[in-house]
Amino acid sequence: MMKTSFSTLACPDWHLSQVIDAAANYGYDGVELRVISREFDLWKLPEFKPPSLPATRTAIESRGLVVVTADSSACFHSPDASERERNFVSALHMAEVAAGLGARAIRVFGDSIQPGNSRGDTARWIADSLVRLAYELEPSGVQVWLETHGDFSSAADVSNLFALLGRSDIGIIWDPANAFDRHGEMPVIPSDMAPYIQHVHLKDLSNSSVGPSRFVPTGQGDFPFERMFDSLAAIGFDGYVSFEWEKQWHPELAPPEEALPHFIHWWKTRKGAGC
Repeated sequence: MMKTSFSTLACPDWHLSQVIDAAANYGYDGVELRVISREFDLWKLPEFKPPSLPATRTAIESRGLVVVTADSSACFHSPDASERERNFVSALHMAEVAAGLGARAIRVFGDSIQPGNSRGDTARWIADSLVRLAYELEPSGVQVWLETHGDFSSAADVSNLFALLGRSDIGIIWDPANAFDRHGEMPVIPSDMAPYIQHVHLKDLSNSSVGPSRFVPTGQGDFPFERMFDSLAAIGFDGYVSFEWEKQWHPELAPPEEALPHFIHWWKTRKGAGC
């Protein structure tokens, strides 16, 4: 049975205690840590430094919650090896947080083909970084999960990238709305991508003939959830679906006190309808 979490992009101003209270009170199963108190490098906050991690984990788990992922900002698309190395180090810092909180994985990006560079070269830089990071994290038990995002959001591009890895322990965070918005791609998981799907981001979008798509409350937009749920059922997915309400990037969105309970109500309605 699929479980629920939410990304803290929905509540960028909240302290960790507020995140924990909201997740427990609204009925979520877990949280996806992206930003706390406007800080993305979580290891810089007192509650995520190594001496405090056991107490922080206890505070989360005592409310019946888990940390699903610790989301780094690391991306590996740069042609500059020193820039990729800086991102690699930041991913290692986030992996230490993930290990201390009992999270299965860290999130990383590909992400965008830089001007003057080819897709093939960019994919090789990303693949090399992912493999190196996965190897480095093996002793900790923390996995590396790549979010489908940017120029590596479509199913074909992600599948081609994963064909370069030669490892089965690097996962995918499937964010089908990214490919739907960017390419008009239906949320269908191809067979060669299916074994790697570990986590799912969920959000709704309203398409417009004029201007960009905009985020809307779940169930009120144009995203084809039926296709997504059918595709997840076809691969027997029973992991976490994480509500991603990007208030951090879109301050005009409704506050988390409205968006987070709305999602849970919608989710229970969908499950009640057999979805």
